[in-house]
Parts: sequence; C-alpha cells; structure tokens
Amino acid sequence: MMTSTTTLAIGTGAGSLALTAVSALLMGVLGTYTLVHHRQVFAWTRRIRRKDEANTDFDKPAEWLGDLYKAQCRLAQKPCADDDFGDVRQTGNMIKGIVGHVEALRPELAAVVERVGAYVATALPESGPAVKVTVLHHRAQLVMAMRQEAARNELVHAILAAEKRIKAERYG
Repeated sequence: MMTSTTTLAIGTGAGSLALTAVSALLMGVLGTYTLVHHRQVFAWTRRIRRKDEANTDFDKPAEWLGDLYKAQCRLAQKPCADDDFGDVRQTGNMIKGIVGHVEALRPELAAVVERVGAYVATALPESGPAVKVTVLHHRAQLVMAMRQEAARNELVHAILAAEKRIKAERYG
C-alpha cells in the first residue's frame, strides 16, 4: 500500500501561519492603542466643553467692563459735569446688577462699582453763563477736576484688575 502525503491547503505552511499570527497580534495592539487614544481625546473634549460652559458666566461682565473702559476713556483728561457720565453710570449699574451672581468675580466687580460711584460723584457743577471767574473759583474748579481725574484713574485700575481676574479664571 502506498501512502501519499497531501497538504491540507495552499498557504498553510509554517511561515504563512506565523505571518498571520503576527499580523493579528499587530492589529490587536493597534486597535487597543486606537481605543485608548480615542478615550483620551473624548475625555479632553468633555473637559474643554465643561470649561467653556463655565466660562460663559464671564462673557457679560467682560463685555461690560470693556464698555466701561471705553466710556471712561472718552472722558479722560476732560472736566465733566453730571450729564457727561451717562454711559459710565449706565454700565456701572449693569455691573452692579450682576455682582451677586458671579461669585468668582464678586470682590473685583464690587470694587469697580464702588469706583464708578466715586468717579460719578466728582461731577463738576454746571457752569452758568459766561461771567468773569475769580482766581479762587478757578483754583477750586482745578482742584475738583484733578480729583475727578484721580477718581477716573482709580476706576481704570479697578477695571483692569477685574479683567485680569476674568482672564485668570478662564485660562488659569
């Protein structure tokens, strides 16, 4: 009787089998790495989304502080009467309304509101018809104008401190 050897199928030699096993192992490692990487990316995306949602609380105060800064810049180095403070007063009132709602910025916003009040309180009296002004009256007006400019500078420092705090809260 004659025995014959036949191969089971083409490509089932030891080399092909080893290549298939190594290829399957590499695909498993690559799949695991991809899964871990995607989990890290999704976790990072969730953290960023939560941080962005938390930062929306700072949008209005940041916008209003910018508006207040522009309004007080328009009045810089200019003696102002009560009518000139309309924009400053309005923006200060808007900020005053949210002081209690933005816990992280409460001290800075309260300082800004306080400085707005101090600045508006330095309004010069309305000048009457053009009459001759005495030297003493002129000096008194000069002193009041310098106090007004000092109050405006304090307001600027308070605004910048609040903006710095917002930036620290957002990106810190």
